Amino acid sequence: MDCATGAGVPALGGLPRGCAMDSQFVPAGARRGLLMAQARFLPGGPPQSVQTQIPLIDELIQILGKPQVLAEKEDLIPYSFDGTAVLRQIPGAVVFPRTAGEVSSVLKLAQKLKVPVVARGSGTGLSGGSVPSPGSIVLCLVKMDRILELDARNLTLRAQAGVLTQAIYDSADAAGLFYPPDPGSMKISTIGGNVAENSGGLRGLKYGVTRDYVMGLEVVLADGEICLLGNKCVKDVAGYSMKDLFIGSEGTLGVVTEVLLKLLPKPAARQTLLASYARMDSAAETVSAIIAAGIVPCTLEFLDSKTIKCVEEYAHVGLPLDAEALLLIEVDGHPAAVADEAKKVRELCERLGATTVRLAADAAEAKRLAAARRSAFSALARMKPTTILEDATVPRSELAGMIRFIQETGERHRLQIATFGHFGDGNLHPTFLTDERDAEEMRRVDIAMREIFEHALSLGGTITGEHGVGLAKKIFLKSQLGEASYDLLRKIKRTLDPGNLLNPGKIFDP
Repeated sequence: MDCATGAGVPALGGLPRGCAMDSQFVPAGARRGLLMAQARFLPGGPPQSVQTQIPLIDELIQILGKPQVLAEKEDLIPYSFDGTAVLRQIPGAVVFPRTAGEVSSVLKLAQKLKVPVVARGSGTGLSGGSVPSPGSIVLCLVKMDRILELDARNLTLRAQAGVLTQAIYDSADAAGLFYPPDPGSMKISTIGGNVAENSGGLRGLKYGVTRDYVMGLEVVLADGEICLLGNKCVKDVAGYSMKDLFIGSEGTLGVVTEVLLKLLPKPAARQTLLASYARMDSAAETVSAIIAAGIVPCTLEFLDSKTIKCVEEYAHVGLPLDAEALLLIEVDGHPAAVADEAKKVRELCERLGATTVRLAADAAEAKRLAAARRSAFSALARMKPTTILEDATVPRSELAGMIRFIQETGERHRLQIATFGHFGDGNLHPTFLTDERDAEEMRRVDIAMREIFEHALSLGGTITGEHGVGLAKKIFLKSQLGEASYDLLRKIKRTLDPGNLLNPGKIFDP
Protein backbone atom coordinates (compact mmCIF):
# COMPACT_ATOMS: atom_id res chain seq x y z
CA MET A 1 0.00 0.00 0.00
CA ASP A 2 1.41 3.35 -1.04
CA CYS A 3 0.48 5.69 1.78
CA ALA A 4 1.91 8.23 4.19
CA THR A 5 1.19 9.36 7.69
CA GLY A 6 -1.02 12.38 8.29
CA ALA A 7 1.34 13.63 10.95
CA GLY A 8 3.02 16.90 10.05
CA VAL A 9 1.37 17.17 6.63
CA PRO A 10 -1.99 18.93 6.35
CA ALA A 11 -4.90 16.81 5.16
CA LEU A 12 -3.31 13.94 3.31
CA GLY A 13 -4.99 11.00 1.65
CA GLY A 14 -8.08 10.00 -0.30
CA LEU A 15 -11.24 12.11 -0.57
CA PRO A 16 -14.05 10.81 1.65
CA ARG A 17 -17.09 10.09 -0.46
CA GLY A 18 -19.01 7.56 1.56
CA CYS A 19 -19.96 9.15 4.86
CA ALA A 20 -23.43 8.29 5.98
CA MET A 21 -25.93 9.86 8.34
CA ASP A 22 -28.24 7.28 9.93
CA SER A 23 -26.82 4.78 7.40
CA GLN A 24 -28.11 6.80 4.44
CA PHE A 25 -25.87 8.65 2.00
CA VAL A 26 -26.25 12.40 1.97
CA PRO A 27 -25.82 14.69 -1.06
CA ALA A 28 -22.25 15.66 -1.94
CA GLY A 29 -22.57 19.28 -0.84
CA ALA A 30 -24.16 18.37 2.47
CA ARG A 31 -21.62 15.62 2.95
CA ARG A 32 -18.71 18.02 2.52
CA GLY A 33 -20.28 20.42 4.99
CA LEU A 34 -20.71 17.53 7.38
CA LEU A 35 -17.08 16.53 7.04
CA MET A 36 -15.77 20.06 7.41
CA ALA A 37 -17.68 20.20 10.71
CA GLN A 38 -15.60 17.22 11.88
CA ALA A 39 -18.09 14.63 10.64
CA ARG A 40 -20.29 14.68 13.73
CA PHE A 41 -22.20 11.59 12.65
CA LEU A 42 -19.77 9.19 11.02
CA PRO A 43 -21.15 5.66 10.52
CA GLY A 44 -21.65 3.65 13.67
CA GLY A 45 -24.55 5.48 15.32
CA PRO A 46 -24.65 8.42 17.73
CA PRO A 47 -21.93 8.98 20.33
CA GLN A 48 -22.28 7.08 23.59
CA SER A 49 -24.00 8.95 26.43
CA VAL A 50 -22.05 10.39 29.33
CA GLN A 51 -23.61 7.66 31.49
CA THR A 52 -22.06 5.04 29.19
CA GLN A 53 -18.71 6.80 28.87
CA ILE A 54 -17.97 7.02 32.60
CA PRO A 55 -18.19 3.26 33.34
CA LEU A 56 -16.45 2.58 30.02
CA ILE A 57 -13.35 4.55 31.00
CA ASP A 58 -13.34 3.14 34.53
CA GLU A 59 -13.56 -0.44 33.31
CA LEU A 60 -10.92 0.10 30.61
CA ILE A 61 -8.55 1.37 33.31
CA GLN A 62 -9.32 -1.71 35.42
CA ILE A 63 -8.47 -3.98 32.48
CA LEU A 64 -5.37 -2.20 31.16
CA GLY A 65 -4.14 0.21 33.81
CA LYS A 66 -4.40 3.99 33.64
CA PRO A 67 -1.23 4.59 31.54
CA GLN A 68 -2.71 2.50 28.73
CA VAL A 69 -5.98 4.46 28.48
CA LEU A 70 -6.50 7.94 27.00
CA ALA A 71 -9.76 9.79 27.61
CA GLU A 72 -9.02 13.53 27.65
CA LYS A 73 -9.96 15.40 24.48
CA GLU A 74 -6.48 16.82 23.86
CA ASP A 75 -5.09 13.27 24.08
CA LEU A 76 -7.74 11.91 21.72
CA ILE A 77 -7.27 14.45 18.90
CA PRO A 78 -4.18 12.74 17.34
CA TYR A 79 -6.27 9.57 16.99
CA SER A 80 -9.27 11.29 15.38
CA PHE A 81 -7.95 10.95 11.81
CA ASP A 82 -5.72 8.80 9.64
CA GLY A 83 -3.92 9.69 6.40
CA THR A 84 -7.22 10.47 4.64
CA ALA A 85 -8.14 14.05 3.76
CA VAL A 86 -10.98 15.81 5.59
CA LEU A 87 -12.35 12.85 7.59
CA ARG A 88 -11.96 13.18 11.35
CA GLN A 89 -13.90 12.13 14.43
CA ILE A 90 -12.99 12.28 18.12
CA PRO A 91 -13.26 8.78 19.69
CA GLY A 92 -14.58 8.03 23.14
CA ALA A 93 -11.28 6.55 24.32
CA VAL A 94 -7.95 5.23 23.03
CA VAL A 95 -6.38 2.13 24.57
CA PHE A 96 -2.99 0.46 24.12
CA PRO A 97 -3.18 -3.29 24.75
CA ARG A 98 0.03 -5.33 24.93
CA THR A 99 -1.38 -8.85 24.55
CA ALA A 100 -4.14 -10.70 22.73
CA GLY A 101 -5.68 -11.37 26.13
CA GLU A 102 -6.01 -7.65 26.80
CA VAL A 103 -7.53 -7.14 23.34
CA SER A 104 -10.02 -9.90 24.16
CA SER A 105 -10.98 -8.25 27.45
CA VAL A 106 -11.55 -4.89 25.74
CA LEU A 107 -13.77 -6.49 23.10
CA LYS A 108 -15.80 -8.32 25.75
CA LEU A 109 -16.33 -5.01 27.53
CA ALA A 110 -17.33 -3.35 24.26
CA GLN A 111 -19.91 -6.11 23.70
CA LYS A 112 -21.32 -5.60 27.19
CA LEU A 113 -21.64 -1.83 26.79
CA LYS A 114 -22.47 -1.92 23.05
CA VAL A 115 -19.57 0.41 22.21
CA PRO A 116 -17.95 0.31 18.73
CA VAL A 117 -14.27 -0.60 18.46
CA VAL A 118 -11.87 0.65 15.76
CA ALA A 119 -8.49 -1.10 15.49
CA ARG A 120 -5.55 1.13 14.58
CA GLY A 121 -1.85 0.81 13.87
CA SER A 122 0.18 3.86 12.85
CA GLY A 123 -2.76 5.61 11.18
CA THR A 124 -1.18 5.74 7.71
CA GLY A 125 -4.22 4.51 5.78
CA LEU A 126 -5.57 6.42 2.80
CA SER A 127 -9.21 5.32 2.71
CA GLY A 128 -10.49 6.33 6.15
CA GLY A 129 -10.30 2.78 7.44
CA SER A 130 -9.10 3.72 10.92
CA VAL A 131 -11.07 6.94 11.37
CA PRO A 132 -13.00 6.43 14.65
CA SER A 133 -16.74 6.00 14.91
CA PRO A 134 -18.53 8.36 17.35
CA GLY A 135 -17.95 7.32 20.93
CA SER A 136 -15.79 4.39 19.87
CA ILE A 137 -12.85 2.74 21.56
CA VAL A 138 -9.75 3.10 19.39
CA LEU A 139 -7.76 -0.08 19.91
CA CYS A 140 -4.23 1.11 19.11
CA LEU A 141 -1.91 -1.88 18.70
CA VAL A 142 1.43 -0.07 18.40
CA LYS A 143 2.65 -1.40 21.78
CA MET A 144 2.28 -4.96 20.54
CA ASP A 145 5.61 -4.47 18.78
CA ARG A 146 7.68 -7.63 19.33
CA ILE A 147 9.12 -9.91 16.68
CA LEU A 148 8.52 -13.25 18.36
CA GLU A 149 10.44 -15.66 16.14
CA LEU A 150 12.48 -15.86 12.95
CA ASP A 151 12.63 -19.48 11.77
CA ALA A 152 15.27 -19.77 9.05
CA ARG A 153 14.65 -23.50 8.60
CA ASN A 154 11.02 -22.93 7.67
CA LEU A 155 11.50 -19.45 6.17
CA THR A 156 8.96 -17.84 8.49
CA LEU A 157 8.76 -14.86 10.83
CA ARG A 158 6.21 -14.45 13.62
CA ALA A 159 5.42 -10.96 14.88
CA GLN A 160 2.86 -9.03 16.88
CA ALA A 161 0.54 -6.75 14.93
CA GLY A 162 2.24 -3.51 15.98
CA VAL A 163 5.67 -4.31 14.51
CA LEU A 164 6.68 -1.84 11.79
CA THR A 165 6.90 -3.22 8.26
CA GLN A 166 10.45 -1.89 7.95
CA ALA A 167 11.44 -3.85 11.05
CA ILE A 168 10.06 -7.02 9.45
CA TYR A 169 12.15 -6.36 6.33
CA ASP A 170 15.27 -5.52 8.34
CA SER A 171 15.02 -8.62 10.53
CA ALA A 172 14.68 -10.86 7.49
CA ASP A 173 17.51 -9.05 5.71
CA ALA A 174 19.86 -9.48 8.67
CA ALA A 175 19.27 -13.23 8.44
CA GLY A 176 20.00 -13.30 4.71
CA LEU A 177 16.28 -13.54 3.89
CA PHE A 178 13.73 -11.34 2.16
CA TYR A 179 10.24 -10.04 3.00
CA PRO A 180 9.04 -8.52 -0.31
CA PRO A 181 5.87 -6.43 0.40
CA ASP A 182 6.97 -2.80 0.54
CA PRO A 183 4.13 -0.28 0.91
CA GLY A 184 5.23 3.32 0.54
CA SER A 185 4.62 3.81 4.26
CA MET A 186 6.73 0.80 5.29
CA LYS A 187 8.99 2.83 7.59
CA ILE A 188 6.01 3.74 9.77
CA SER A 189 3.13 1.38 8.92
CA THR A 190 2.49 -1.72 11.04
CA ILE A 191 2.28 -5.29 9.84
CA GLY A 192 -1.20 -5.60 11.37
CA GLY A 193 -2.35 -2.62 9.32
CA ASN A 194 -0.77 -4.15 6.21
CA VAL A 195 -2.75 -7.34 6.79
CA ALA A 196 -5.98 -5.42 7.46
CA GLU A 197 -5.61 -3.53 4.16
CA ASN A 198 -3.84 -6.30 2.19
CA SER A 199 -1.15 -3.75 1.33
CA GLY A 200 0.86 -3.83 -1.87
CA GLY A 201 3.89 -1.80 -2.86
CA LEU A 202 6.52 -1.32 -5.52
CA ARG A 203 7.48 -5.00 -5.71
CA GLY A 204 3.93 -6.21 -6.30
CA LEU A 205 4.40 -7.10 -9.98
CA LYS A 206 6.90 -9.89 -9.29
CA TYR A 207 6.33 -10.73 -5.65
CA GLY A 208 2.65 -10.05 -5.01
CA VAL A 209 1.00 -8.38 -2.02
CA THR A 210 0.71 -8.96 1.73
CA ARG A 211 -1.81 -11.81 1.35
CA ASP A 212 0.79 -13.85 -0.53
CA TYR A 213 3.07 -13.90 2.55
CA VAL A 214 0.59 -14.52 5.37
CA MET A 215 0.77 -18.14 6.54
CA GLY A 216 -1.07 -17.70 9.80
CA LEU A 217 -2.90 -15.22 12.01
CA GLU A 218 -3.98 -14.79 15.59
CA VAL A 219 -7.33 -13.00 15.49
CA VAL A 220 -9.61 -11.80 18.27
CA LEU A 221 -13.27 -11.98 17.27
CA ALA A 222 -15.99 -9.48 18.15
CA ASP A 223 -17.07 -11.54 21.19
CA GLY A 224 -13.49 -11.69 22.52
CA GLU A 225 -12.73 -15.24 21.41
CA ILE A 226 -9.10 -15.73 20.30
CA CYS A 227 -8.61 -17.80 17.13
CA LEU A 228 -5.40 -19.23 15.68
CA LEU A 229 -5.58 -19.61 11.90
CA GLY A 230 -2.93 -21.24 9.67
CA ASN A 231 0.51 -22.66 10.44
CA LYS A 232 4.05 -23.09 9.06
CA CYS A 233 3.08 -25.83 6.61
CA VAL A 234 3.70 -24.97 2.97
CA LYS A 235 0.65 -27.09 2.11
CA ASP A 236 -2.52 -27.05 4.20
CA VAL A 237 -6.00 -27.62 2.74
CA ALA A 238 -7.79 -28.57 5.96
CA GLY A 239 -11.14 -26.81 5.84
CA TYR A 240 -11.79 -23.28 4.66
CA SER A 241 -8.82 -20.92 4.34
CA MET A 242 -10.07 -18.88 7.28
CA LYS A 243 -7.05 -16.59 7.52
CA ASP A 244 -7.82 -15.21 4.07
CA LEU A 245 -11.21 -14.04 5.29
CA PHE A 246 -9.51 -11.57 7.63
CA ILE A 247 -6.79 -10.33 5.26
CA GLY A 248 -8.07 -7.11 3.70
CA SER A 249 -11.15 -7.02 5.95
CA GLU A 250 -10.08 -3.64 7.39
CA GLY A 251 -10.82 -4.60 11.00
CA THR A 252 -14.52 -5.20 10.34
CA LEU A 253 -14.49 -8.94 11.13
CA GLY A 254 -11.85 -9.30 13.85
CA VAL A 255 -8.71 -7.78 15.30
CA VAL A 256 -5.41 -9.23 14.07
CA THR A 257 -2.98 -9.46 16.98
CA GLU A 258 -0.23 -11.71 15.59
CA VAL A 259 1.02 -12.62 12.10
CA LEU A 260 3.03 -15.58 10.76
CA LEU A 261 4.81 -14.50 7.57
CA LYS A 262 6.53 -16.37 4.77
CA LEU A 263 10.06 -15.25 3.89
CA LEU A 264 12.12 -15.83 0.74
CA PRO A 265 15.85 -16.23 0.07
CA LYS A 266 17.39 -12.82 -0.56
CA PRO A 267 17.99 -12.11 -4.28
CA ALA A 268 21.71 -12.33 -5.03
CA ALA A 269 21.80 -9.33 -7.38
CA ARG A 270 19.78 -6.29 -8.48
CA GLN A 271 20.04 -3.81 -11.32
CA THR A 272 18.10 -0.55 -11.65
CA LEU A 273 17.32 1.38 -14.83
CA LEU A 274 15.65 4.73 -15.40
CA ALA A 275 14.10 5.35 -18.84
CA SER A 276 12.62 8.69 -19.95
CA TYR A 277 10.04 9.19 -22.72
CA ALA A 278 8.67 12.07 -24.73
CA ARG A 279 5.38 10.17 -25.24
CA MET A 280 3.25 8.42 -22.63
CA ASP A 281 2.15 5.76 -25.11
CA SER A 282 5.76 4.77 -25.71
CA ALA A 283 6.27 4.15 -22.00
CA ALA A 284 3.12 2.02 -21.83
CA GLU A 285 4.20 0.05 -24.91
CA THR A 286 7.56 -0.61 -23.27
CA VAL A 287 5.87 -2.12 -20.21
CA SER A 288 3.86 -4.49 -22.40
CA ALA A 289 6.96 -5.42 -24.40
CA ILE A 290 8.99 -6.20 -21.27
CA ILE A 291 6.31 -8.56 -19.95
CA ALA A 292 5.81 -10.13 -23.40
CA ALA A 293 9.56 -10.85 -23.53
CA GLY A 294 9.18 -13.08 -20.47
CA ILE A 295 10.84 -10.61 -18.12
CA VAL A 296 9.08 -9.89 -14.83
CA PRO A 297 10.88 -7.00 -13.12
CA CYS A 298 10.94 -6.67 -9.37
CA THR A 299 9.86 -3.04 -9.83
CA LEU A 300 8.27 -1.32 -12.82
CA GLU A 301 7.24 2.16 -11.74
CA PHE A 302 5.95 5.23 -13.58
CA LEU A 303 5.96 9.01 -13.03
CA ASP A 304 4.18 11.56 -15.22
CA SER A 305 5.62 14.98 -16.06
CA LYS A 306 4.01 16.82 -13.10
CA THR A 307 5.33 14.22 -10.67
CA ILE A 308 8.80 14.26 -12.27
CA LYS A 309 9.14 18.00 -11.72
CA CYS A 310 7.92 17.84 -8.12
CA VAL A 311 10.16 14.89 -7.23
CA GLU A 312 13.26 16.46 -8.77
CA GLU A 313 12.67 19.72 -6.93
CA TYR A 314 12.28 17.72 -3.73
CA ALA A 315 14.92 14.96 -4.07
CA HIS A 316 17.49 16.39 -6.54
CA VAL A 317 18.44 13.07 -8.15
CA GLY A 318 18.88 14.34 -11.71
CA LEU A 319 15.53 13.42 -13.25
CA PRO A 320 15.01 14.79 -16.81
CA LEU A 321 12.55 17.67 -16.46
CA ASP A 322 11.54 17.63 -20.13
CA ALA A 323 10.24 14.03 -20.04
CA GLU A 324 6.56 13.23 -20.46
CA ALA A 325 7.01 9.96 -18.57
CA LEU A 326 9.64 8.07 -16.62
CA LEU A 327 9.94 4.33 -16.00
CA LEU A 328 11.92 3.11 -13.00
CA ILE A 329 12.75 -0.55 -13.58
CA GLU A 330 14.52 -2.98 -11.26
CA VAL A 331 15.37 -6.60 -12.04
CA ASP A 332 16.66 -9.01 -9.42
CA GLY A 333 17.77 -12.63 -9.05
CA HIS A 334 20.89 -14.60 -10.00
CA PRO A 335 23.70 -12.24 -11.14
CA ALA A 336 23.91 -13.75 -14.63
CA ALA A 337 20.14 -13.59 -15.10
CA VAL A 338 20.04 -10.02 -13.81
CA ALA A 339 22.76 -8.89 -16.24
CA ASP A 340 20.94 -10.56 -19.15
CA GLU A 341 17.53 -9.14 -18.23
CA ALA A 342 18.90 -5.63 -17.66
CA LYS A 343 20.51 -5.73 -21.11
CA LYS A 344 17.25 -6.86 -22.75
CA VAL A 345 15.20 -4.27 -20.86
CA ARG A 346 17.55 -1.50 -21.97
CA GLU A 347 17.29 -2.63 -25.61
CA LEU A 348 13.49 -2.71 -25.41
CA CYS A 349 13.35 0.77 -23.88
CA GLU A 350 15.57 2.21 -26.61
CA ARG A 351 13.74 0.42 -29.40
CA LEU A 352 10.36 1.68 -28.21
CA GLY A 353 11.26 5.34 -28.03
CA ALA A 354 13.05 6.07 -24.76
CA THR A 355 14.96 9.31 -25.13
CA THR A 356 17.43 8.27 -22.42
CA VAL A 357 18.12 5.08 -20.49
CA ARG A 358 20.17 5.42 -17.34
CA LEU A 359 21.71 2.37 -15.66
CA ALA A 360 22.44 2.80 -11.94
CA ALA A 361 26.20 2.69 -11.51
CA ASP A 362 26.07 1.05 -8.10
CA ALA A 363 23.78 0.09 -5.23
CA ALA A 364 23.94 3.60 -3.77
CA GLU A 365 22.63 5.19 -6.97
CA ALA A 366 19.96 2.51 -7.28
CA LYS A 367 18.84 3.31 -3.75
CA ARG A 368 18.67 7.03 -4.53
CA LEU A 369 16.52 6.41 -7.60
CA ALA A 370 14.18 4.12 -5.68
CA ALA A 371 13.97 6.69 -2.88
CA ALA A 372 13.02 9.34 -5.43
CA ARG A 373 10.04 7.23 -6.53
CA ARG A 374 9.07 6.55 -2.92
CA SER A 375 9.15 10.28 -2.23
CA ALA A 376 6.59 11.08 -4.94
CA PHE A 377 3.71 11.56 -2.53
CA SER A 378 5.78 13.67 -0.13
CA ALA A 379 7.04 15.78 -3.02
CA LEU A 380 3.53 16.40 -4.34
CA ALA A 381 2.15 17.13 -0.86
CA ARG A 382 4.31 20.26 -0.72
CA MET A 383 2.47 21.86 -3.64
CA LYS A 384 -1.02 22.54 -2.20
CA PRO A 385 -2.66 22.42 1.25
CA THR A 386 -4.59 19.22 0.49
CA THR A 387 -3.19 16.20 -1.32
CA ILE A 388 -5.65 13.46 -2.28
CA LEU A 389 -3.94 10.24 -3.34
CA GLU A 390 -6.07 7.57 -5.00
CA ASP A 391 -5.36 4.13 -6.46
CA ALA A 392 -7.56 3.33 -9.45
CA THR A 393 -6.25 0.17 -11.11
CA VAL A 394 -6.77 -1.18 -14.64
CA PRO A 395 -5.44 -4.04 -16.77
CA ARG A 396 -1.96 -3.22 -18.14
CA SER A 397 -3.33 -3.06 -21.68
CA GLU A 398 -5.51 -0.08 -20.66
CA LEU A 399 -2.81 1.98 -18.91
CA ALA A 400 -2.08 4.56 -21.61
CA GLY A 401 -5.76 5.27 -22.21
CA MET A 402 -6.48 5.51 -18.50
CA ILE A 403 -3.68 8.02 -17.96
CA ARG A 404 -4.93 10.13 -20.86
CA PHE A 405 -8.43 10.03 -19.36
CA ILE A 406 -7.08 11.23 -15.99
CA GLN A 407 -5.23 14.09 -17.70
CA GLU A 408 -8.31 15.08 -19.72
CA THR A 409 -10.49 14.90 -16.60
CA GLY A 410 -8.15 17.27 -14.78
CA GLU A 411 -8.23 19.74 -17.67
CA ARG A 412 -12.02 19.49 -18.02
CA HIS A 413 -12.60 20.27 -14.35
CA ARG A 414 -9.73 22.78 -14.03
CA LEU A 415 -7.86 20.67 -11.48
CA GLN A 416 -4.22 19.81 -10.86
CA ILE A 417 -3.80 16.03 -11.08
CA ALA A 418 -0.40 14.35 -11.03
CA THR A 419 -0.18 10.62 -11.73
CA PHE A 420 2.39 8.04 -10.72
CA GLY A 421 2.22 4.41 -9.72
CA HIS A 422 2.98 0.79 -10.36
CA PHE A 423 2.89 0.53 -14.15
CA GLY A 424 3.77 -3.15 -14.09
CA ASP A 425 0.55 -4.17 -12.35
CA GLY A 426 -1.74 -1.40 -13.63
CA ASN A 427 -2.03 0.34 -10.26
CA LEU A 428 -2.18 4.11 -10.82
CA HIS A 429 -2.13 6.87 -8.22
CA PRO A 430 -3.98 9.91 -9.59
CA THR A 431 -3.08 12.58 -7.04
CA PHE A 432 -5.22 15.69 -6.66
CA LEU A 433 -3.40 18.83 -5.55
CA THR A 434 -6.13 20.95 -4.05
CA ASP A 435 -7.37 22.88 -1.00
CA GLU A 436 -10.16 21.47 1.13
CA ARG A 437 -11.06 25.01 2.26
CA ASP A 438 -12.18 25.83 -1.29
CA ALA A 439 -15.69 24.35 -1.42
CA GLU A 440 -16.13 24.97 -5.15
CA GLU A 441 -12.85 23.27 -6.03
CA MET A 442 -13.68 20.34 -3.75
CA ARG A 443 -16.99 19.97 -5.57
CA ARG A 444 -15.06 19.60 -8.83
CA VAL A 445 -12.64 17.16 -7.20
CA ASP A 446 -15.58 15.04 -6.10
CA ILE A 447 -17.02 14.95 -9.63
CA ALA A 448 -13.65 14.21 -11.24
CA MET A 449 -12.92 11.41 -8.78
CA ARG A 450 -16.23 9.75 -9.56
CA GLU A 451 -15.52 9.95 -13.29
CA ILE A 452 -12.07 8.39 -12.84
CA PHE A 453 -13.40 5.43 -10.84
CA GLU A 454 -16.32 4.89 -13.19
CA HIS A 455 -13.95 4.89 -16.16
CA ALA A 456 -11.58 2.45 -14.42
CA LEU A 457 -14.50 0.07 -13.83
CA SER A 458 -15.60 0.39 -17.46
CA LEU A 459 -12.13 -0.82 -18.50
CA GLY A 460 -12.35 -3.91 -16.30
CA GLY A 461 -10.43 -2.28 -13.44
CA THR A 462 -10.98 -1.88 -9.72
CA ILE A 463 -11.69 1.04 -7.39
CA THR A 464 -8.69 0.16 -5.23
CA GLY A 465 -5.51 -1.77 -5.95
CA GLU A 466 -3.97 -1.42 -2.50
CA HIS A 467 -5.42 1.36 -0.32
CA GLY A 468 -8.63 -0.41 0.66
CA VAL A 469 -12.25 0.73 0.62
CA GLY A 470 -12.79 2.19 4.11
CA LEU A 471 -15.09 5.19 4.04
CA ALA A 472 -13.54 6.86 1.01
CA LYS A 473 -14.62 4.41 -1.67
CA LYS A 474 -17.49 2.42 -0.25
CA ILE A 475 -20.11 4.13 -2.43
CA PHE A 476 -18.38 2.61 -5.48
CA LEU A 477 -18.10 -0.93 -4.15
CA LYS A 478 -21.50 -2.25 -5.21
CA SER A 479 -20.87 -1.01 -8.77
CA GLN A 480 -17.75 -3.17 -8.90
CA LEU A 481 -19.04 -6.29 -7.14
CA GLY A 482 -22.66 -6.52 -8.20
CA GLU A 483 -25.63 -7.17 -5.92
CA ALA A 484 -25.01 -10.85 -5.11
CA SER A 485 -21.32 -10.45 -4.17
CA TYR A 486 -22.07 -7.29 -2.23
CA ASP A 487 -24.78 -9.06 -0.24
CA LEU A 488 -22.35 -11.91 0.53
CA LEU A 489 -20.05 -9.38 2.26
CA ARG A 490 -22.96 -8.30 4.44
CA LYS A 491 -23.83 -11.89 5.36
CA ILE A 492 -20.26 -12.58 6.47
CA LYS A 493 -20.19 -9.39 8.54
CA ARG A 494 -23.50 -10.18 10.24
CA THR A 495 -22.31 -13.69 11.09
CA LEU A 496 -18.98 -12.68 12.66
CA ASP A 497 -20.06 -9.32 14.11
CA PRO A 498 -23.85 -9.43 14.63
CA GLY A 499 -23.77 -6.33 16.82
CA ASN A 500 -21.91 -4.31 14.14
CA LEU A 501 -19.36 -3.09 16.68
CA LEU A 502 -16.09 -3.74 14.78
CA ASN A 503 -15.17 -0.72 12.67
CA PRO A 504 -18.82 -0.02 11.78
CA GLY A 505 -19.65 1.77 8.55
CA LYS A 506 -16.38 0.86 6.80
CA ILE A 507 -16.36 -0.89 3.38
CA PHE A 508 -20.19 -1.04 3.29
CA ASP A 509 -23.24 -0.35 5.45
CA PRO A 510 -24.50 -3.65 6.91
